[in-house]
Amino acid sequence: MRPQSLDEVVGQDHLLGPGAPLRRLVEGAAPASIMLYGPPGTGKTTLATLVSQATGRRFAALSALSAGVKEVRAVIEEARRRLVRSGEATVLFIDEVHRFSKTQQDALLGAVEDRIVLLVAATTENPFFSVVSPLLSRSLVLQLRPLTDEDVRAVVRRAVSDERGLAGTVELTADAEDHLVRLAGGDARRALTALEAAADSASSTASGVIDLATLEATVDKAAVRYDRQGDQHYDVTSAFIKSIRGSDVDAALHYLARMIEAGEDPRFIARRLVIHASEDVGMADPTALQTAVAAATAVQLVGLPEGRLALAQATVHLATAPKSNSVITALDGAIADVRAGAVGSVPAHLRDGHYAGAAKLGNAQGYRYPHDVPDGVLAQQYPPGDLVGRDYYQPTSRGAERVLAERVPRLRRMIRGQDPAG
Repeated sequence: MRPQSLDEVVGQDHLLGPGAPLRRLVEGAAPASIMLYGPPGTGKTTLATLVSQATGRRFAALSALSAGVKEVRAVIEEARRRLVRSGEATVLFIDEVHRFSKTQQDALLGAVEDRIVLLVAATTENPFFSVVSPLLSRSLVLQLRPLTDEDVRAVVRRAVSDERGLAGTVELTADAEDHLVRLAGGDARRALTALEAAADSASSTASGVIDLATLEATVDKAAVRYDRQGDQHYDVTSAFIKSIRGSDVDAALHYLARMIEAGEDPRFIARRLVIHASEDVGMADPTALQTAVAAATAVQLVGLPEGRLALAQATVHLATAPKSNSVITALDGAIADVRAGAVGSVPAHLRDGHYAGAAKLGNAQGYRYPHDVPDGVLAQQYPPGDLVGRDYYQPTSRGAERVLAERVPRLRRMIRGQDPAG
């Protein structure tokens, strides 16, 4: 069911619309190496193949999971020979390019620079963190978005009816289709894999119908019946976070269970917990962030089903913890001032003095070392002049912040010379 033309590609309208960069490349515009960044099952390999077909170039593929520097250099050398001998250029597709080491990525630079190969690389990780800068600067980075439910539904319906797919030999009921779309989570490949397995089961029956029971039995997942009028991914996630924020541990566990059983990516759940730990619990319970990060790490290490226990523990911790949004409020206040231009000069006594000539500029002169005084706190200007006296962090009286609500004002008075005795 891999699309044979741009017209068959589902989703990615921002890259394939009229005049969009990828459409121009596929339709024969000046070739450029590209980096396709997006989640699994969104069409990265398909688009790479279409680029190759449209430009009339030889297609060579490598997987970063199995190829080393030797294999990369061999493909480049073959591409160089073909270019010299017959003028035939090569599109080199590298899947999971983020798994290449720096040495492997560096081996591509010369060939990309000299246009010996047109590189089309695919990655599920942010390339700005996982791909070396010289390779990035020679490539056009295009981000693919997760397929919407309607995109996945279109792929599934096409697979049921198309001659290249099931050719109408089975019937997919509406409930089964909804469940299949939900399980896919924006991944067309996952949807097609489940559909194929269910079709094998349905073909053995006289009716040839893939109903909800058949699909459940095939993929070993119970259908989680959401309100189909809403966007389940966002609605349930929103209810999950708001239940934790509202300290309803039972509701939070209910929504966690729904997400797990519906096939939600556990890493997504873990990321939401990490964010929530700082945004809504914060300094009222500083250990909440540690628990959330530990749960995210545990999910990475052990995966599902065991990783669900760590997610549940973090959910219980955050839901039952005292709540404070003082951290995000403080940061938002500071960011608002910076964006408004309140970025005065760093006080001279705080500037770096570890280089020749710093003293002549007055840098680091007059700085007072807090550890030299008994309390470890002394009167000294730290913010730029225009921001002296600006209070961003306002601790609440809840949880561990109760102590900070008393301590922070006292620290401010000492630092500003209003209470030198402490």
